[in-house]
Amino acid sequence: MKICITAQAPTLDAPIDPRFGRCANFIFVDSETLAFEAAMNPGTMASGGAGIHAAQFVAEQGCKAVLTGNVGPNAYNALAAAGVTVYVGISGTVRSAIEMFKSGQLTATSSPTARSHAGMGGGRGMGRGMGRGGRR
Repeated sequence: MKICITAQAPTLDAPIDPRFGRCANFIFVDSETLAFEAAMNPGTMASGGAGIHAAQFVAEQGCKAVLTGNVGPNAYNALAAAGVTVYVGISGTVRSAIEMFKSGQLTATSSPTARSHAGMGGGRGMGRGMGRGGRR
């Protein structure tokens, strides 16, 4: 089965990225062979709709499951509509998440676990505001 794990770097030993829509990387893994492919998340820098863009990208790759820390309502709904099962609360490394998935230790969620725009960074340097001292 092809699964997708949100990751902070493009390797199996990378830490899980707790955000779905604005995660740094997606790791696409064949859960049987552990063959994997890494891709940058096209939703990371989206000005809006990051969760939907990310969900569409994941669905287009043929994934049947997503392993992540949290998922917002728009991303969750888009993934569910595409028939992708979502597992949340995942932490540790990509490799450990795959092992937990394969051994049946994970439980799918039936609803979003983050509010809309939760992964935006809370105004910390994400272009929200006028800045300080920029107009001299």
